[in-house]
Amino acid sequence: MRNIRYPNGKLPTVNREGTGLPDRMKAEEFLALVQGKQDSAANRGMSLEEELNESNAYYVSHDIASVHKKPTPVQIVKVDYPSRSAAVIREAYFRQPSTTDYNGVFEGRYLDFEAKETRNKTALPLGNFHEHQINHMCLVVKQRGIAFAIVRFTVHDETYVLDASHIIHFWKESIRGGRKSIPYAYIKEHGHLIPVGYRPRLDYLSVVKQYYFS
Repeated sequence: MRNIRYPNGKLPTVNREGTGLPDRMKAEEFLALVQGKQDSAANRGMSLEEELNESNAYYVSHDIASVHKKPTPVQIVKVDYPSRSAAVIREAYFRQPSTTDYNGVFEGRYLDFEAKETRNKTALPLGNFHEHQINHMCLVVKQRGIAFAIVRFTVHDETYVLDASHIIHFWKESIRGGRKSIPYAYIKEHGHLIPVGYRPRLDYLSVVKQYYFS
């Protein structure tokens, strides 16, 4: 795309007072700026789960990995059969999942992880986890799989990969009467910050590869 010019052949002058923009700007630069603002606005409000699902779809479509969200088990209570060839579910309930949120395969390694989002500024409450999830992580680690949690602090706008060993440690300590949360400062030190981009939105596999494969 060529530069945008007025009939006199000169580039248009932009009044930069209070805008932070340069006096002159190429059309490509202007469009990139607008696109960046649109992308930023579109991504605001997306939940961690939505961003992970979008990132996983990117990984699958580009043959990078096969990672999927596990479906929540449903307990069917009542079914009507209005005809011999049709069945209508009249009543059903979501059952509590027995494992973690996501699993899959990346470069020959099994991945299993939880996604946790908190508005707490200082810590991740362990109440966000269930005992069966901790037990499942222990089993994955025992079988030499890669288990971790993706933790988002919405107030800080930061998302981390935190290895399961840290979560298991704090969980066991809480049972013995220790603190009931993992400090933000601890996660910041021992976790791995996930870079935010465009495609994929959350490139957590780049962090997984750097931490677990090197």
